[in-house]
Amino acid sequence: MRRKEKEIIDQSLIEEIIQQGLICRIGINGSDYPYIVPVNYGYRDNCLYFHSACEGKKISMLKNNPNVCIQIDTDISIAETEIPCNWSTRYQSVIGFGKAIFIENVEEKRRALDIIVRHYKKDLSEDYPYGNLDRLCVIKIELSLLTGKQSL
Repeated sequence: MRRKEKEIIDQSLIEEIIQQGLICRIGINGSDYPYIVPVNYGYRDNCLYFHSACEGKKISMLKNNPNVCIQIDTDISIAETEIPCNWSTRYQSVIGFGKAIFIENVEEKRRALDIIVRHYKKDLSEDYPYGNLDRLCVIKIELSLLTGKQSL
């Protein structure tokens, strides 16, 4: 990282940013170009989870190449000065690299959906009908590298 003073090396702070984030952007390798898609997500044990319809551009690209990059940010604001060219952005962000894996087992899908829902709603009391699980793709990203950066 070029700006070492902005690097976050504390893994607990990196995980805190992931837990506080609302949207994860996933960079997928396309055949001719990269593709970025924002998703709702859940995180546990160095794995990120999201769900999707079982067809579409994102799914076909992930099946073709499961290597992905993720990006999550929090605490974003603009730091204005009298000279617009000197403005800055305050933020905390995480970038990670990993491999997308499609979860096929129904009970694993349920556990992954619990992780996703609990990211946004801590008191989970709902169940997932089996019929809906058959029509839903649940993807786990096993993260191999996470880096953090901040400007406060």
